[in-house]
Amino acid sequence: MPRRILVLSGHPAEASLTEALAEAYAEGARSKDHETRSFSLARMQFNPDFTAGYGGQQPLEPDLLAFQEAVAWCDHLVIAHPLWWGLMPARLKGLFDRTLLPGFAFRYEAGSPFPAKLLKGRSAEVLVTADTPVWWLYLVLRAGGYRAMKSQILGFCGFRPVRFKTFAPVRGSTPERRQRWLETARRLGARA
Repeated sequence: MPRRILVLSGHPAEASLTEALAEAYAEGARSKDHETRSFSLARMQFNPDFTAGYGGQQPLEPDLLAFQEAVAWCDHLVIAHPLWWGLMPARLKGLFDRTLLPGFAFRYEAGSPFPAKLLKGRSAEVLVTADTPVWWLYLVLRAGGYRAMKSQILGFCGFRPVRFKTFAPVRGSTPERRQRWLETARRLGARA
């Protein structure tokens, strides 16, 4: 059954390996007749600083409104991003801060310490590029950025399941290896 898939390249610079992985995923999804929409963080115009906080008013820029609409539209969200200092880039975190807002992504309810997850019924897949070897990332560093993305961002809003695929180490990788990674991303898109 065809799905509605939102693909976000979460690298703040254009023409990155991350963006190529996102595009390959979308190509794979379209090859199986899934409907896709794509966003590139590098091309989006918005203030990533959540200066007003939850108590203030900070109107959403047009790109943020379009992204929110696409999140509401999708069945499956794909985020491709580099791992910097164990986490996502700050601009990507700013996108989440500005768009996954109360009343859209979650809602606190009287008498409950836990919010209602307003984006339930959607799954997510996160494609991560890193210089850290995968085994070191999981066994030694314990993938803290992955846990935050899964539980405190996407899971908090209702995305389930949330799966990860790591492409690493990027530093020192050959063109052939990067081509294999693109093929893997295409296969993941075709299986979405």
